[in-house]
Amino acid sequence: MSHEDVLKMMEELGLPFAYDHFVEGEAPEPPFAVFLYPRADNFSADGVAYFKRNALDIEVYTDLKDPELEEGIEAVLLRHGIFYGKSEVWIESERLYEVLYEMEV
Repeated sequence: MSHEDVLKMMEELGLPFAYDHFVEGEAPEPPFAVFLYPRADNFSADGVAYFKRNALDIEVYTDLKDPELEEGIEAVLLRHGIFYGKSEVWIESERLYEVLYEMEV
């Protein structure tokens, strides 16, 4: 999946989004999302990467738990044939929930 494909998929989520973070003071009201490629897991031999695979994290931030929003996001991921892991945490300092979707693209 190319970066352009990931951008199109992020648009399908229907949320404001940014790569890695929003500029300080410009974050939209929740819900919103950020995405990033935290690492790569490439297959290589003889110093050549034959198969490139990037990890992709999509972080969704909400001020209230929103199962319907999560179901919509998961439907988009499934339409793209993406297997994902999911975790959730309350960020006290931001007073936001973060739902993290981890996958490889």
